[in-house]
Amino acid sequence: MAETPRQLWRDMTVFDGMQELPEPMAVITRGDRIETLCPMHEFDASLFQDAHDAGQGGVMTPGLVDCHTHLVFGGNRADEFERRLEGASYAEIAKAGGGILSTVRATREAGESELLELALPRLQALIDDGATTVEIKSGYGLNVADELKMLRVARRLGERLPVRVVTTLLGAHALPPEYQDTSDAYIDLVCDEMIPAAVAEGLADAVDVFCEKIAFSVTQCERVFQTAEAHGLPIKAHAEQLSNLGGTAMAARHGALSADHIEYLDEAGITAMADADSVAVILPGAFHTLRETQKPPIEALREAGIPMAVATDANPGSSPLFQPTLMLNLACTLFRLTPREALAGMTAHGAQALGSKQFGRLEVGALADLCVWDIQRPAELAYAVQPGRLRQRVFQGVITHEH
Repeated sequence: MAETPRQLWRDMTVFDGMQELPEPMAVITRGDRIETLCPMHEFDASLFQDAHDAGQGGVMTPGLVDCHTHLVFGGNRADEFERRLEGASYAEIAKAGGGILSTVRATREAGESELLELALPRLQALIDDGATTVEIKSGYGLNVADELKMLRVARRLGERLPVRVVTTLLGAHALPPEYQDTSDAYIDLVCDEMIPAAVAEGLADAVDVFCEKIAFSVTQCERVFQTAEAHGLPIKAHAEQLSNLGGTAMAARHGALSADHIEYLDEAGITAMADADSVAVILPGAFHTLRETQKPPIEALREAGIPMAVATDANPGSSPLFQPTLMLNLACTLFRLTPREALAGMTAHGAQALGSKQFGRLEVGALADLCVWDIQRPAELAYAVQPGRLRQRVFQGVITHEH
């Protein structure tokens, strides 16, 4: 396959993944990498005569990184949306057999091809809004065969569309009906069969758990982490979403890439995250959809220097939202992140939550995943919820979207 030639953008306002650069820039890519970032007052066009003129003006950011999604599933949960509006809580719906388990039933009934066709437009929606890297979790199969089925579909999605898909095994997401009175036996299944099977097929890039009263205990989740570590897989946790069990602190002690949700995170958990350099993944879509009132401890996370990622948590129940830039707005309006923090959360810090420094940044040598937006300042991405601003999307050096 021939290498993509040099491409040149001029007079760009650049957000490099952490900050807005102070002056207009020229950006040159070669193949799948960023070759040059140069202030326009230093730019010598004669050195780049072979470069394709890809455009000028506007705002350039790294491709957006959605580091927490559940895109592969069957069915939908619109009925639960209505029940919550009538007063039922997320926990009450789950205890009555709804919630995650209703999606489990629909997902188990669907074949791989059906799940793939259902997930394609969801992933396309993220791509159309600037995402170039998307993490996809399993967790709606809750047995070995169906968890692996979900992960295979996630891998196939990354082959069908121009996007980097990172897969996460979330076998410890909920207790399946057949194990309702034997949760430890289900954790045995996750550890003894599910994780080894996923590793054998090369289907999982990480392992996740749901550490919560309606899901699994700290002790049970720690067993899953120990098994993941034994198989060389990084770990992450849904933790402190509905209560404070101490799952975040435990995950951090095991070197977790991230702790996600963390609305009820306490000082001990924050200290543990800081010590482990774990990322706090902020999920305003679920907070919004569930009409929660307990906010993550944003100021304490800031003071501790903990990087904050932002993600859609796109899923059928608690966050049926498939627009990354909407999350930038919600992170600012609901949790008071600054626009710079929110955008860093969906670029550099989102990549860090996935254990990578190869994407999520605009710097020499990084992967050429980038977006050009028809706006004047990066803050406008969080300020307005407005589709249609994406002028160009570049994935691994190839322009996949242009208007």
